[in-house]
Amino acid sequence: MKIIKSFKIYLSLTVLLAILSLSACLFCPSASTLDTEALSAFPKDKIGKSSQVILVTTNKSFFFTEQKVHTLEKHAGIWKPVFEPFNAVIGKNGFAQPGEKREGDGKTPSGIYPLKMTFGYDESIKTKMPYRQALADDLWIDDVNADDYNRWVKKDSTQAKSYEKMKRDDNLYKYGIVIEYNVKPVVKGYGSAIFFHVWGGADITTEGCVAVSEENMIKILEWLDPQAEPLIIMGIEDTTWRLP
Repeated sequence: MKIIKSFKIYLSLTVLLAILSLSACLFCPSASTLDTEALSAFPKDKIGKSSQVILVTTNKSFFFTEQKVHTLEKHAGIWKPVFEPFNAVIGKNGFAQPGEKREGDGKTPSGIYPLKMTFGYDESIKTKMPYRQALADDLWIDDVNADDYNRWVKKDSTQAKSYEKMKRDDNLYKYGIVIEYNVKPVVKGYGSAIFFHVWGGADITTEGCVAVSEENMIKILEWLDPQAEPLIIMGIEDTTWRLP
């Protein structure tokens, strides 16, 4: 009797998982419908002259939540996917609502931001984008009381009491892109050091950055072109297209 009961429980769980997996597929829009059509209808004043976009969204379906990165490029006025969508991790507390990101909240800012500079540990990497090597004395300031808040500086040039080392002891910043969040102007307390960088693992969240596998990071770096004025658009799927 115990064997039959256990089998029934196992069978029930298997069926439940199958139903949930099917539901996730049915209710999560495809990359083509989510991205290319919506992006084509996006107000031009929010996209400007950009012809390269990285879209980061959170998709929710029943008990499943996942972050996906979509890469898009515009040719002859038409947006088309570049790579297959891939997984990402974001801040441990999810996306902040537009305009609500604050220092230390563990959230990733929602919004549309330029991508202008890349960085990493090597002297040079394969990318068309401007690149800066991170050295042992390079810091990014997150001290909300410092004059150089949300700036990349040298250790001997700052009085800040809190900062991030750009040359870490791990590989998280081996490859990275600066997300131009809270830069013009810098507003103290609204968040700092928001990057697109290598993840620590598929289930390890960040303090506010977007992180992906090293393999996908390298693909992005090789693809981006400053002439295309690349942007990153980030936010919960149902709010992404209502961003200010």
